[in-house]
Amino acid sequence: MLLSCTNDNDSRSDDDYDSVSTVVLDLDAFPFNTLSEYNFFEGEMKAQDPVFGVIPYEPISTLFTDYAKKKRFIWMPSDVRANYVADNIHIDFPVGTILIKSFYYNNVQPDNTTRIVETRLMLKKENDWHFADYIWNDDQTEATFSLEGSFTDIDFIENGVAKSINYRIPSGLECITCHKSGSNSVPIGVKPQNLNSLYLYADGTQNQLDKLITEGYLEDNLPEEIHTVVNWSDETQLIDLRVRSYVDINCAHCHSDLSYCDYRPMRFAFSDTANEINLGLCVEPNTAIPGMTNIVTPSIKERSIMYFRLNTAAQEYRMPLLGRTIIHEEAVTLIGEWIDGLTTECD
Repeated sequence: MLLSCTNDNDSRSDDDYDSVSTVVLDLDAFPFNTLSEYNFFEGEMKAQDPVFGVIPYEPISTLFTDYAKKKRFIWMPSDVRANYVADNIHIDFPVGTILIKSFYYNNVQPDNTTRIVETRLMLKKENDWHFADYIWNDDQTEATFSLEGSFTDIDFIENGVAKSINYRIPSGLECITCHKSGSNSVPIGVKPQNLNSLYLYADGTQNQLDKLITEGYLEDNLPEEIHTVVNWSDETQLIDLRVRSYVDINCAHCHSDLSYCDYRPMRFAFSDTANEINLGLCVEPNTAIPGMTNIVTPSIKERSIMYFRLNTAAQEYRMPLLGRTIIHEEAVTLIGEWIDGLTTECD
């Protein structure tokens, strides 16, 4: 049984917090049958108010999942620390680390309520990362383990627009597909390039990486400068940085070496796409689609496979293959504007 306690690097005082985390984890018994057994949250579980030692975080650019909103947390056992590896590689977490991510919708119809759909866990064991998914009941009082995969209908309002989806809750195999790296599974969002930003915590605003160091969760060995993504939706940023940041968080986990789509020519990691060829610029596809010339055909989005795949919900064509069932309209607009603004001439 693992519990997380304070350590010498913890800046929080006993006057502000309890000194011992109440999180419960038994590596051999994972996954528990219900989410409440871990005791990640205090009070009503649906409030997602973390207990001591459960640290919230948010990537600078976030993965699109049919407009679901997300709350993310990290918990680690006592007396262990994670290590920086590289800006573009996930933090090397110790055994016993749990990454927690809840998917929810606001303005759910007909009563404009909030509905938490699922809470996904990734647990680091000696041999690999392991998955668990917890499906919330209608009363929003408990979530029960399942990796069978299922669908649930959700009607909601997003930015004043009514939307209806048949939300996909992933199976265990689908989890492995997206997190695949060779014969192992790895986290996607917890890379220094994605966390080098300010976050408003309960005790004030702090850089997320500095917060992990302060809490004793991360060794204080970061480089002076971290090559950092931008928020893809931030219109004050350069459009090429926004596009590179979007495809990094939404596409690179499949379009990388040893991943599910590594046979494709694109390499969408932010660290790779300074070279536009890795974005597919003037690159012929290895799977032809009628009317499409290249993965990205400069100045002609209608002849670009990237734009076509993002702008369809058809299962046989859409990109990403998993994680969405409807079109991410704002991203389609961004990618279309970027392609139409390219001036490179293909041979």
